[in-house]
Amino acid sequence: MDFLDQDLLSYCENHTSPEDALLKKITRITETRVLLPRMISGHFQGKFLELISKIARPKVILELGTYTGYSAICLARGLDSEGKLITIDVNDELETMVRGFFKESGMEHQIDYRLGNAMDIIPELDGPFDLVFLDADKVNYSAYFDLLIDKLSPGGFILADNVLWSGKVVDLGGKKMDKDTRALLHFNKKVQDDPRVENALLPLRDGVMMLRKK
Repeated sequence: MDFLDQDLLSYCENHTSPEDALLKKITRITETRVLLPRMISGHFQGKFLELISKIARPKVILELGTYTGYSAICLARGLDSEGKLITIDVNDELETMVRGFFKESGMEHQIDYRLGNAMDIIPELDGPFDLVFLDADKVNYSAYFDLLIDKLSPGGFILADNVLWSGKVVDLGGKKMDKDTRALLHFNKKVQDDPRVENALLPLRDGVMMLRKK
């Protein structure tokens, strides 16, 4: 993810509303106790997700890829007062920690945390979803899109994370293309060519594909 100029990124973060105590705690614990802490959304992206959610005021949010709960809490802060967020993850080893963070957030009654394979769970969900944050296994991004597009509200948004994949989508350096890069290239083109949506690929952190259903 560290392919953007660090000084420029730091400047952006320094001109972004600061994390509160809970988000700082989640960041600290993730960095010291959890494998692959770079997977956390973090301060800059987290505030972006929170602001998008507050603008959209969604009634139902779906998140694929809970990790330690940082992004879920940011997204949930923009929910309609009667709204809910469904977040899905396959890693049950983090469940106790994540549920604890959700309780501390004061929004646990609005967060439906599910463990399991999203490919199996999504077909069981009725929708419609007003906002989707896609941050799960990259090889299935296109399959997730196919499962979700008909469950997305007209005017609803999907935000797909990591779509620049540390710059590998344009700079392979002569290396053989790995399966994740290939999958993301396919997903980005799929979105770009789909007449049902309008979209923008944002160079935010590791890249966020933002699309709106027409």
